[in-house]
Amino acid sequence: MTRVYVAAGSNVDPLANLPRALEQLRKHYRLALSTAYRNRAVGFEGEDFINLVVGFDTNDSIAAVISHLHEAEAACGRPRDAAKWAPRTMDLDLLLYGDQVSSEPNLKLPRPDLLKRPYMLRPMAELAPDHRHPIVGKTMRELWECFDGAAHLMQPVVLE
Repeated sequence: MTRVYVAAGSNVDPLANLPRALEQLRKHYRLALSTAYRNRAVGFEGEDFINLVVGFDTNDSIAAVISHLHEAEAACGRPRDAAKWAPRTMDLDLLLYGDQVSSEPNLKLPRPDLLKRPYMLRPMAELAPDHRHPIVGKTMRELWECFDGAAHLMQPVVLE
């Protein structure tokens, strides 16, 4: 079994779309969830996002996991050709697939944004504080403790 972590976020009807995406993922995986957090859009002007991190164990290949992520995004109305820095009905990003390291053009693992984005790192550190980053070697807790989290307002949100 491989432990997988996925960042989930939405700023278009997120209180409906996040539960919808999680329901789709639960068809394939038993999910562990971090707290969901409201934070400002990054890279463009837009409504606030709600983000969380999901963890699960699987025997699926990376390609199969990504296929299930795309299916969940589609169930929330996200087209595959959606603009990168724009509002999102659903954004599911593979953060970690076990300790796999990849620098392929369409598959960067671990996801580089994990070390840069508080809306990924904080919930990841909450969900898996002792998990070591396969490249930098620090735990998620250690990475979050070194991050300037106070500079990024993140408000906990309850998903129904």
